[in-house]
Amino acid sequence: MISAAQPWRGTIRESAAIRDAVRAAPRRTVVTESVLACLALLCALAPLPLVPPAHPVMAALLGVWAALLVPARRMYPALTVLCCVPVMAGDNVWAMVVVPCVVWSAARRIAPAQRAWQVVGMSVAGSVLASVAVQSLSGLPKPAYLFADAGASALFILMPALSGLMLGRRRRLTGLLRERNAYLEHARSLADEAARMEERARIAGEMHDLLGHRIGLISVHAGALQLAAERQAPPLAAHAELLHTTAGTAMEELRGILGVLRHHTDEESGERGTREDLSALVADSRSAGADAELHWDATGPADADPRTRQAVHRVAREGLANALKHASGAPVRVTVHDEGDMVVVSVVNDAPPVPRSPGDGNRSGLVGLRERIGLLGGTLDCGPRPEGGFVLAARIPVRPDVPPAHAASMEPVPGGAGSRPPLPTEVLTWPRLLGGGCAAMLVLLPTIGGSLMLLIMVVLD
Repeated sequence: MISAAQPWRGTIRESAAIRDAVRAAPRRTVVTESVLACLALLCALAPLPLVPPAHPVMAALLGVWAALLVPARRMYPALTVLCCVPVMAGDNVWAMVVVPCVVWSAARRIAPAQRAWQVVGMSVAGSVLASVAVQSLSGLPKPAYLFADAGASALFILMPALSGLMLGRRRRLTGLLRERNAYLEHARSLADEAARMEERARIAGEMHDLLGHRIGLISVHAGALQLAAERQAPPLAAHAELLHTTAGTAMEELRGILGVLRHHTDEESGERGTREDLSALVADSRSAGADAELHWDATGPADADPRTRQAVHRVAREGLANALKHASGAPVRVTVHDEGDMVVVSVVNDAPPVPRSPGDGNRSGLVGLRERIGLLGGTLDCGPRPEGGFVLAARIPVRPDVPPAHAASMEPVPGGAGSRPPLPTEVLTWPRLLGGGCAAMLVLLPTIGGSLMLLIMVVLD
């Protein structure tokens, strides 16, 4: 009882595995295989009433068997090639025409090639022996029939298998060619990134050598002027101190720009956009004569992306600078608050006490600020207020989805392609790929011609 139950349990497990594989397969694949199986069944059974065979029931069973081989070739390619033997030995010629298509598709999925040739050889030999056995039931087969069986096995099994193996090898070479192209593309992107980093480092060095020296001289002379003003002209001491402080701030900002060009940030860059940072900006504006105040109602910028904090700093600094330049004496309010995953920062100034003519600014600061915030996925709005004054407001994501510009090209290629060198280039040539495809198609020509001749002979009989 135990030995008889084991094959039945194995069949149940195999059926369950097939059912799970069908459920897991893409819907498009299931539909395609179902349509192909129905076409094979139609091809094998529809002509039978027109040309009745000697054994109708057996011919119908062979047609159903040939149709079942169509979906089976995906999961069990080697077994499918072997199961073509009964169809080749039967008397259903229309089902026999399905065999080359099934063998051609199944042989491509058998690996390695040595195993595929073993399976094909066993199928060809089994087809010849089965045909001889069937013919022996009605008498000793003639030599002509033996040669005909061998030729049919070569046309319907051997040559389609050869074509399928050639196309299967071509598919692997095509995959290697794609991998090689991905590797070369990744290497090119790394080379471009290295060139950009080198050029940025060169620009940073030139800026440091030229502007850094000049600003350093300005800071030194401004410090000397402050000391002299404190002794000789105390009313001018505050202005001299502001000049000295502004020169020092300019030097710090220059170092920050150089850090961006060199793809690294200083330790102080992480403090940009915080409450303390904006409070310092407002305090500097007050020392310059502006009636500025800060309204802070946000928790996001403290742990926001460094690029977001930098953008918040830039908006506040640009707004305060514009208010000091174009609306001197007017109250200025810097407001920062949260809106979900967005940080909203605005700088609003009232109309100046004394009307002033429009300044000579070219709005380049606002254009650059709009570009910076747009790259982060935010928006910038600016313009005059209906009640007078000016407003500069920005909405910036707390954590932008856009990667840093210098890191975009450094991401690995999906699937690991391009992360390792491919096989030698001599096996990845287009002539070899095209030649393999053309040769595979030429091999199928005798099979197609033999199938047409066989069907014509059956119809004429």
